[in-house]
Amino acid sequence: MRLALLSDIHGNLQALEACLAHARAQKAQRFAFLGDMVGYGAQPAEVVQRIMLLTEEGAIVLKGNHDAMAVAPPAVPKTIGDSTADWTHRQLSSSQREWIAALPLTHHMDTVLLVHASVDAPELWRYVYDERSATESLNAAGALPDVRYVFGGHVHLQSLYYRGTSGLMKFTPQAGVAVPVPKHRHWLSTVGSVGQPRDGKPEAMYTLLDTERQQLTFYRVPYDHFAAATAIRAAGLPDFFAQRLEQGR
Repeated sequence: MRLALLSDIHGNLQALEACLAHARAQKAQRFAFLGDMVGYGAQPAEVVQRIMLLTEEGAIVLKGNHDAMAVAPPAVPKTIGDSTADWTHRQLSSSQREWIAALPLTHHMDTVLLVHASVDAPELWRYVYDERSATESLNAAGALPDVRYVFGGHVHLQSLYYRGTSGLMKFTPQAGVAVPVPKHRHWLSTVGSVGQPRDGKPEAMYTLLDTERQQLTFYRVPYDHFAAATAIRAAGLPDFFAQRLEQGR
């Protein structure tokens, strides 16, 4: 099976459509969305509706921290991300909010475990950004002995770790180059952000797992990020969010 792994879309419909089309061209057979469909971006309702329709084709959907905030916005915003939660809440229909509220935090299927943040206490939204945090997440996945692959989002970067004889090792992937991921090892990957990359490049990110070939490929997908930035400004959201898309930060 070819499983397309997408995360952190953040209300960016232009980036989502580009990644879906690219993944279908790579013969993706199923989609998994690892949370944060909304927040920051100008089209949260359209993105949620698109993903809800994809569940009819078997898509897997998890809840992220921005999704949770959109359902129940914080009374006193403390971060710049919190500041748009109330706006996003008002863009979503009541049925969309109910659907998001019922989403799981993890999904286990065969050798694969999906999560938005870290497997250890996923409701705390811990970031997996180095070997230490990746080890904690992968160790927690050890409660499920058949799991060989843990995939998450949340950090807006693409990374790959594997467990070697001396501990967890980090591997820096190259876009479009298939990486062998034999299942006799344990692997953890952050799949990148579809709608808000933060590595200095504006291209959208997603990752494709080929379970039969035991290969993982990280992709970057050009899209009309200027149109997405224009939509943010037209919606009256902070200009900083539009600049982020233009600069990839």
